[in-house]
Amino acid sequence: MTGRAHLTAINSDVEPLVASADDEGDEGIDPGVDLSACSSSTSITSSIMRYREENGRRYHAFRAGRYVLPNDESENERLDLQHHLYLLTFDKRLYTCPAGGDKPLQRVLDAGTGTGIWAIDFADEHPETHVTGVDLSPIQPDFIPPNVSFFVDDLEDTWTFSSKFDLIYARMLTGSLADWPKFIQQSYDNLAPGGWLEISDILLELKSDDGTVPQGCAAAKWGNLMLEAAAKWNRPLDSPKFYKEQLAAAGFTNVHQTIYKWPSSPWPKDPKFKELGMWTYEDLGKGASGLSMALFTRALGWSAEEVEVFLVDVRKDMKNKSIHSYWPVYAVYAQKPESTAGS
Repeated sequence: MTGRAHLTAINSDVEPLVASADDEGDEGIDPGVDLSACSSSTSITSSIMRYREENGRRYHAFRAGRYVLPNDESENERLDLQHHLYLLTFDKRLYTCPAGGDKPLQRVLDAGTGTGIWAIDFADEHPETHVTGVDLSPIQPDFIPPNVSFFVDDLEDTWTFSSKFDLIYARMLTGSLADWPKFIQQSYDNLAPGGWLEISDILLELKSDDGTVPQGCAAAKWGNLMLEAAAKWNRPLDSPKFYKEQLAAAGFTNVHQTIYKWPSSPWPKDPKFKELGMWTYEDLGKGASGLSMALFTRALGWSAEEVEVFLVDVRKDMKNKSIHSYWPVYAVYAQKPESTAGS
């Protein structure tokens, strides 16, 4: 590339989550990047390995501002916890599409690989597959399976991969891309015929099936402000709403969408959702500062102190088990037709 230096799916129209009878409040519970295959036209500049400090958090320097979340140790731990949430959601599966069901996967792309945990797990499960992970930050570990390669690159650039992929996986990229149709088109162009693209993202619109989200709920306001700030930053956080239509428009077939639910705390009666709620609070509640800081200070003009004061009430509402709320999590996949012109 240029510059490369099962929990049953629950849609909105099926049985709602049921709260536990017990609503008493428990809270629940350096770089090793393979740069050897970089484009020969691009030198490995210091900006790739350098970081930026802002409001006590560390951010990537390569293409600074393209990604608004930190890349420090606290955030990396949150990303690994997020991976655990997905495994719970997908019943220990790494992806939901039919890829690999009829023939082995030769090449897989993890777009926005983060800490590389998904790519490493996939490579361990599929030693016959070569997995490529791409991210703006060189935060992946040194010791990796032999069938994994990590690259520092910008997914918003023109892709110049030399071979096609059988599966492209993109998880939690909402808020990271300005032009989703371009990403989807480039994915289509870089898939082998019959290959699959799977995208999964959270939508920060707090929902409830029983109307228990109160007027003025700080957690709901936080989600709305995140959406507002991301729109101003031209990195939309409402992108999951449009994936299904955008995939079809790009020429994909067999488009399938499932909306899962991540409870905001361990309020549900169902044990699986109770566990999901516990870890969701750990991920979003305790990670809210890193998620919010750059967007609120850069796009909304808040001070760091104002953000932290606001987040006190946000966390209070998130872990309030009398508020039966959840965040929708979209999983959308589609297939490139087996026979396409020019493939």
